[in-house]
Amino acid sequence: MPAEWEPHESTWLAWPHFRGDWPGKFEPVAWVYAEVIRNLARHERVDLIVNDASWENRARAVLEKAGGLSGALADNVRFHHWRTDRVWTRDSGCIFLTPSADNSESGLLALHFQFNAWAKYPNYRFDQKVGARMAKAAGVRVVQPVIFVADPLNEKHRVVLEGGAVDVNGCGTLLTTEECLLSTTQQRNQPMDRAAYEQLFADYFGVQSVIWLDSGIAGDDTHGHIDDITRFVAPNTVVTMVEPNEPSENHMPLHENLGRLKNARTSDGQKLEVVEIPMPRPVVFEGRQLPASYANFYIANGAVLAPVFNDPNDRIALNSLAEVFPAREIVPIYSGDLIWGFGALHCMTQQQPGKTAVGG
Repeated sequence: MPAEWEPHESTWLAWPHFRGDWPGKFEPVAWVYAEVIRNLARHERVDLIVNDASWENRARAVLEKAGGLSGALADNVRFHHWRTDRVWTRDSGCIFLTPSADNSESGLLALHFQFNAWAKYPNYRFDQKVGARMAKAAGVRVVQPVIFVADPLNEKHRVVLEGGAVDVNGCGTLLTTEECLLSTTQQRNQPMDRAAYEQLFADYFGVQSVIWLDSGIAGDDTHGHIDDITRFVAPNTVVTMVEPNEPSENHMPLHENLGRLKNARTSDGQKLEVVEIPMPRPVVFEGRQLPASYANFYIANGAVLAPVFNDPNDRIALNSLAEVFPAREIVPIYSGDLIWGFGALHCMTQQQPGKTAVGG
């Protein structure tokens, strides 16, 4: 699995259509998507999933007004008519792999994990199909990771895993959280323990070292996804969220994660360089704290799209990302309305690597 900063052929997104994900804030979300697509299309192709032709027309109308289909950008947006339940392509879509240096197989591969809507929502039958459709459109072979359950029938079970649950450095090290994958209260893969996950990551991602953090942030709808708290930005460097305000419910979990990162080692035995970014002030809507985090940025070809929240810490986050990505444009995207859907820029995107890229 290549690192996100390695070359992309395209970025996959799905156009927002389900008002229930943003009650009272649905209209502004389309304009956030338009801003994201406009900036992505300057650097790489955008594969945009829409429910049908009528939704393509709606999306085109917004994109044209926002300048997302002007001039050469129009050639960099490709539409796909597929039904979806929600638009969090990071989690419902496939995960593309590139061949390693010692692999005789050429071209990309797509891992299509089982998707169960974070063991939380009943409507996901369309989203279950998105990963396979992405792979077919990309012209790559699909693999459905499975585990064997030790029972009298020795049954195979497809593994449930969302893309936002893992982050890799492209050199054999993976980040995840215990809350997401090891919690006994969730219904992802009950037969799997720590060792089973580490074997899965070795078998399918080419990972030799797994760094387990503790838990995610308050308001996270996914039960501790890593892409809201800690991200690789170089083979031996991570950015991680911290909460200096001790009364905050995020203070202790993020402090625990920071301690684990400082003691962690990559697959080649190197200590991590840890860049700390303070959380924005709590974003609360209708009495619920939302998972607003600067860690949910997306690394594109030539640019990093960074969520901002009209907060004093926005500048600290943008400056920190500019320091770790000196060759990329840092593009702030206001995400105060988007986060009401419990996801941000990384959650809505999924990268398709360049076919000639070599990971690990």
